[in-house]
Amino acid sequence: MGKSYSAAQLAERFGLQVIGDASVKITGVATLANARKGQLGFLANPRYRNQLQDSRASIVVMREADSPGAPMTALIARDPYAAFARIAALFESSSDYPPGIHPSAVIAPEAVIDPSAHIGPFVSIGARSHVGAGAMIGAGSVIGEDCIVGAGCELIARVTLVTRVHLGQRVRIHPGAVLGADGFGLAMENGRWLKVPQLGGVRVGDDCEIGANTCIDRGALEDTVLEEDVRLDNLIQIGHNVQIGAHTAMAGCSAAAGSAKIGRYCLIGGGAGVVGHLEICDQVMVTAMSLVTHSIREPGEYSSGTPLMDNRAWRKNAARFKHLDKLFRARGAEPDKGSP
Repeated sequence: MGKSYSAAQLAERFGLQVIGDASVKITGVATLANARKGQLGFLANPRYRNQLQDSRASIVVMREADSPGAPMTALIARDPYAAFARIAALFESSSDYPPGIHPSAVIAPEAVIDPSAHIGPFVSIGARSHVGAGAMIGAGSVIGEDCIVGAGCELIARVTLVTRVHLGQRVRIHPGAVLGADGFGLAMENGRWLKVPQLGGVRVGDDCEIGANTCIDRGALEDTVLEEDVRLDNLIQIGHNVQIGAHTAMAGCSAAAGSAKIGRYCLIGGGAGVVGHLEICDQVMVTAMSLVTHSIREPGEYSSGTPLMDNRAWRKNAARFKHLDKLFRARGAEPDKGSP
């Protein structure tokens, strides 16, 4: 039989207030527009309040200001989206991973595996690596030498920890991610590239999540560091010796070049880039497709790039960009001190 929760049960469990019939029950969650009877929806953005009257949801999580006239039972929350996320987690199906080592796994004699850990099929674990209590190492994952996987970590499948990677507790890594590969360190000598040895590692704090096919390079001398509760989306590149502060989130296809330092509680939009050897202070939002080319010292929202427009207009404006300095000087304005 499926899971079922009444409004009263949800309110008590998550510290919410009920307005309406507290006995009404839900068996699932959905968007406000697509919810059916027996499902719970949420209203977090006032722009969607017009969907409230037509919604068939049995319960909706919302702010108190949005509740007057609601045709269904309301659960009042200060942050409806966060409350919805907690409720939705009740319906998330999780696989049962029994402790033990699959017969096809290859474990180095010097590796230490906690008896409560799950080691899946075709996993390889190198010398002097440790896997903590309750950790789950999914099928096809490779853990190299001198790695530490903390208690409760989950490497879903085909995750690679190359060498000297230390994961805190409850770190979740999605398929295809690679941590601890060589950083991009090169020196030019006599017209040829000379590879700079990458002698550091990667340290990931507790409760981090790393998306599919994301790459985090190990440091050249010191470690690449993610502090606790950092969230990385899919297809992200983190260069060697980068430091990312606690509770920062980076969206898909963004990148941080070597030795960049990103503060705490930052949000980096999709496709955004951070140039190496600069610093971003705490509580900075960088919007999608922006390029950070200098250090940011003040919290706030930052953007760069040319807004989208039809191609004909863009071609005209692009042709004018190179004449901006001439036009500026023609108006008799003083050039910037840095101008030629």
